[in-house]
Amino acid sequence: MLADALVYHPSVAHYLKFVATTIGRDKLLRTIQYFSRFYAWYLYRTNHPASQVKTYEAIKKQFGLTRKLMRVGKNVEHFRAAAEAAEKKTLDPVMRYCAIGRQLGYGMYLSLDSITYLDASGIKPLSAGQRIQRAAYKAWLVGLLFNTVAGVYTLYQLRQRERSIDKKDGESLVESKRLERERAVTNLQLISDLCDLTVPTSALGLTNFDDGFVGLTGTASSLIGLYGVWKKTA
Repeated sequence: MLADALVYHPSVAHYLKFVATTIGRDKLLRTIQYFSRFYAWYLYRTNHPASQVKTYEAIKKQFGLTRKLMRVGKNVEHFRAAAEAAEKKTLDPVMRYCAIGRQLGYGMYLSLDSITYLDASGIKPLSAGQRIQRAAYKAWLVGLLFNTVAGVYTLYQLRQRERSIDKKDGESLVESKRLERERAVTNLQLISDLCDLTVPTSALGLTNFDDGFVGLTGTASSLIGLYGVWKKTA
């Protein structure tokens, strides 16, 4: 029957595995949140009724609050990852320090961001709410910058390794293909990080990006993350 074919289709099983992960749901909500940010800006700039703009502003706010709540407690994961990276003495020094900086930055961001949930949701207004949120954005920016440096450094290392390969040799050809795949993954992550950098830099006043641009770059990085999680759950 058609119903059985749909229910037991491999794509349905893949989807269920995807939505069963917290990160999968987060990436999906993040995509909708940032697209709503862009679309609200677009509707406002094209003189659409205020009621339409408010709809997407509400989606942006509510999905942002939902994601903020879902991230509570995730800071511990990053602090642990920072400790583990610090213990890896055999790791390339640049990559090691970038990993520590990235994880500490993300850990501090999530810690401070969790505190602001009380204020943003209206549960307990905080007089220092805006100051804490700015500190959270600074921590996120630090984490992103470390990850960006790691991405650029990884691309440099891959280029150096490719130059030493003799592509006429069979084994070297296999190694070359593997390096190509690594470079593609690194490039995608670097693009995602560069897109994400627009969010904290804009919030902190370091750049003058409008909501439309930030919404688009946020949507792009969210889709990249969505694609990555979808592949991992295949």
